[in-house]
Amino acid sequence: MRHVLSALVQNVPGVLAHVAGMFASRGYNIDSLAVGETEDPSFSRMTFVVVGDDSVLEQVRKQLEKIVTVVRVEDVSAQEFVERDLMLIKVRATPEHRAQIIELCGIFRGKVVDVSTDQVIIEISGQEKKIEAFIDLMRPFGILDLARTGRIALVRGAGKPNGDHGSLHRVTQGATA
Repeated sequence: MRHVLSALVQNVPGVLAHVAGMFASRGYNIDSLAVGETEDPSFSRMTFVVVGDDSVLEQVRKQLEKIVTVVRVEDVSAQEFVERDLMLIKVRATPEHRAQIIELCGIFRGKVVDVSTDQVIIEISGQEKKIEAFIDLMRPFGILDLARTGRIALVRGAGKPNGDHGSLHRVTQGATA
């Protein structure tokens, strides 16, 4: 089973190395990893997609929580959540196929972000299934390059209020003192 985990971490050098090292040393594979600063620049959010049963998930969670710079770990996939993946894809676009590519881009709510005489770069975001379906439709035209962010996710509804890191600040200050 695929699980989406979200870890709130201190935004300090070395956190990603510690987390990746933990996964590697325990033989866990990361299917997807996205890291970015939160609304509070002293914290980053790491979103992982891992495959395994509930016992594997629990072990990953416990091991992440042991890392000093990890503030909180949440199994997002156990709740209602919104997820997105962002992709840039460079496709061969001959004059006879360009209109068809642009039409497909519109159907998938993508955006053409660069055009040259024989290729286009398209930006598209959405759930993983949508991204995969778009890739499949672009294959016959010739995919020249592709980059994806990995999955990001947030829990829906009345979770933790935005910006409410008061207790987190106290926890992290105690951990670094």
